[in-house]
This record gives sequence, C-alpha cells and structure tokens, in this order.
Amino acid sequence: MIRIANGQGFWGDWLEAPVRLVEQGPIDYLILDYLAEVTMSILQKQKEADANLGYARDFPPLIGRIAKTLRERGVKVIANAGGVNPVACAREVRKLAPELKVAVVLGDDVYDRLDDLLERGVALRNLDTGEPLQSIRPRILSANAYIGAFPLAEALKTGADVVIAGRSTDTALALAPMVHEYGWGPHDHDLLAAGTIAGHIVECGAQCTGGNCQVDWKNIPDMANIGYPIIEAERDGTFVITKHKGTGGRVSIETVKEQLLYELGDPQRYITPDCIADFTTIKLHDDGRDRVRVTGIRGSAPTPTLKVSLSYHDGWKAIGSLVYSWPEAREKAMFAAAIVLKRLQQLNLQFDDVHYEVLGVNACHGPAAQIAKDYPEVQLRIGVRGSDKKSVDRFTRELVPLVLSGPPTATGFGDGRPPVREVVAYWPALIPREEIATHVEVVE
Repeated sequence: MIRIANGQGFWGDWLEAPVRLVEQGPIDYLILDYLAEVTMSILQKQKEADANLGYARDFPPLIGRIAKTLRERGVKVIANAGGVNPVACAREVRKLAPELKVAVVLGDDVYDRLDDLLERGVALRNLDTGEPLQSIRPRILSANAYIGAFPLAEALKTGADVVIAGRSTDTALALAPMVHEYGWGPHDHDLLAAGTIAGHIVECGAQCTGGNCQVDWKNIPDMANIGYPIIEAERDGTFVITKHKGTGGRVSIETVKEQLLYELGDPQRYITPDCIADFTTIKLHDDGRDRVRVTGIRGSAPTPTLKVSLSYHDGWKAIGSLVYSWPEAREKAMFAAAIVLKRLQQLNLQFDDVHYEVLGVNACHGPAAQIAKDYPEVQLRIGVRGSDKKSVDRFTRELVPLVLSGPPTATGFGDGRPPVREVVAYWPALIPREEIATHVEVVE
C-alpha cells in the first residue's frame, strides 16, 4: 500500500496544507495541482516577457520550506507547477533545495508548433462549435496538450525527489505513483480507471474532506485545521480515501460522493489520456472513522486523441460596483443600473455584452431568486465586454459619478474607476495522440 496525499486543489489553495501533510503523518507521495486553463495563458505571457518565468512561482519556495522533511521521510513530490516553463521552475527548485533531485516532463506545450500542425492538416477545431483554429490564429496565447500518468511515472524512474510537469491532467498526478510502484501497463484499463478515479476524488484537495460540503456543513469538525486528502492505494486497484488523524474536516461516503460528481459529464465515459473510467461501477464502503474504501471500478481503452487546451485574446472587459443601503436598497441599485445603461446608449458605445446583477438579491440564483420586501444593503455589480478597449475604458468613467448624480446612499467606491482587463477565452480541441511525444529531463 502506498499513501498519496494531495496538498493543493488549485493555485491559491491553503499554503499550510502541503506542509502539514508531510509533517503530521506518514505519506509516500505529495501531489500538488496548480493549473487551470486561464492560468496557462497568464504564464505564457510571463514567459514571453521573461524567459525565466512561466511557471507557478509559489512552488519553489514551498519545496525549499519542506525540503529537509521530504528527504528525512522519503516523500516524493509530483506537481504540474511547471506551466509553460518546467525547466525554469526546476532550476529555481534546485536553487532553493539543492539536496533534492528534480526531473521535468516536457512535450505538452504545442504553442510553437501550431503553424506546422495546421499546415499538415491537424485542424484543432473547437470541440464545442466546430470552428477551425485559423479563425483565431493571430490571437492565440497558449496551447497545451493534456498528458497522462505514464510520462510522470517515467520521471519517477529517474529517482527524482521532485517531478515537475506542465499541462498534465489533475488525475494523472495521483495515478502516476501507482503506475510507477505497481508496474501497471497501458492495457490495465480497470486498474488505470481505479487510479484515475482516486485522483479525481482528491484533485480538489479538501473538497472531499468536508470543505465546500453541502451535507451537515455546520458540523464539520475544526475546518480551520481541515485535513487534506490521502489515498491509500493498493496493487489490485482498491483504495481508501482518508486524512491524517487529529486533523479537522470529515471523510465520509457523502463527502466523497459530492466530489465524484464534480466536473462530471458522461459518468460511463470519463475520458483521460490514460483510460476511460466508468463511474457507474464505483462501490463505496464505510471503512471506519474518516475512511472510505472504493472498489469495483472498471475502465476501457483510451481514445486515439488527446485534448488540447488553447487560450486566446477575446477583447476587453471592465466590472465595477456600488453599494446601496436601506431603505429601498434594491430599487436604488436597479435605478442606478438603468442610468448607466442610458448614458452608455447616449454615448453610442457598442459592446459585445453588458451585464448587471444585484448581490444580495439575484447574483447567485438569477431569475429564480425570491425577491424580499426590502434589504438592509445590496451591491450593484455592472460590467461590459467588447473588442474596443477605448469604449470599455469610457464605461469605467460612468459608474462613480452616480455617487452624486444618482440614487441616494451610494457607497463602496473607494477604489475609484474599475480597471480594464483583457478577456482570455478558452478553445478546446483534439489532437492525434501520436502528435504528442513527451520526454523526461533531470535538471542539475
């Protein structure tokens, strides 16, 4: 049995979680998930400005902080913190933790190959709309294929203490140690599906140990010190989800079920680079306090294509807000929004989208929200999006004037005009599997 702990569900998660995982109890592997689709475009811009950037900069200081404990306890780290520059990330880790051996997995980044791929007939059409990539080619910011667990397992074979990847799947981080330790092969579909589902359960960190939980959330123990999830994985594909003893939170069939439904499409065809997992075969068993055993998982062969995540520039946006207080707070906010819309029309400003909502009233539930008779206070949030940056900037000058020229009791304008920000859009596509060739480098 090996113990695989996930100390991060997203870039920005609790900084103390990975530290506590390696210090508060036995684990064999620490996995850390940093990347989201929009993150890749941000990192690509950073790399273009500075060849030494383009990775998750929180990662090297973390490894430097826990390096001694990692070595003493023999814990290996696997992370997709490399973004679009895994080698630079590895070099920084080596500076801060020279005693650790670091390996990187390369080959997922196809940004510099796009023109060649298109010329050879790899269309990279939008999965949702069918549009050809040519329609946005000048505006593309990043392009990365999702890689699976086998390249990460190959990196572990080097004896690395830390394995850094770019755009791997979240589930691959957890599956890779199982492939490495147990020698699972590409045709062991049921085993790979089990490891994939284990990775899916823990990929969002404490979301499976009581965080963001709908069931009895007020009685989750000590959420200030919530324990992050640990997989106890066995060679036959069965596993237990648990956490360190004495930590806060809760592991139960209910918390695991909630996470199983996270970002789930067809439950019988959960597609990853390693396999297709069938969620309808999952069997959950109460294995004691804060322990859920998972068995029965079946899988099938992976698809002949890999998913490519591309991001591209899609205009500009600005979002501003004002707070209105009782009495008639909602009515004041709606009246203020009507004034802004009328002034934008009078200025003949054109936008792709104009949207407003009233926090405290309908921001979460929209038209399904129940309207109360009156509210102590509400926040009007209004924004625009468009291709003309000057028009978006002009909008930002129409909100603060309402403090004196609109309904009474406006406040919350201390930050002044809202900033104009770039809109980064997402383009999902498929690429033939044979187009992606990964390789491992040990960074000295």
